[in-house]
Amino acid sequence: MIAPNQDGNGFTEEERLKALLEKINAYIDHYHGGSVEWVSFDDRVLKVRLGGSCLGCPLSPSTLHGWVEGTIRQFFPGYPGD
Repeated sequence: MIAPNQDGNGFTEEERLKALLEKINAYIDHYHGGSVEWVSFDDRVLKVRLGGSCLGCPLSPSTLHGWVEGTIRQFFPGYPGD
């Protein structure tokens, strides 16, 4: 995994976010049959879309805020709302 706190490692913030989101997506797909898809990244706001078994699941808010948002905030501290 690309660590965002190591002077960028030659990657842009957007590239690092995409790499992290791919890892999160792989986990969600493997263990839950769902998906998280990159929609856009603008003005430090990342927009994603849940799919697969996450659609219509009553736990999708937990997946979005717990797994996706929580993991991104862990690797990218200081994002809006922190």
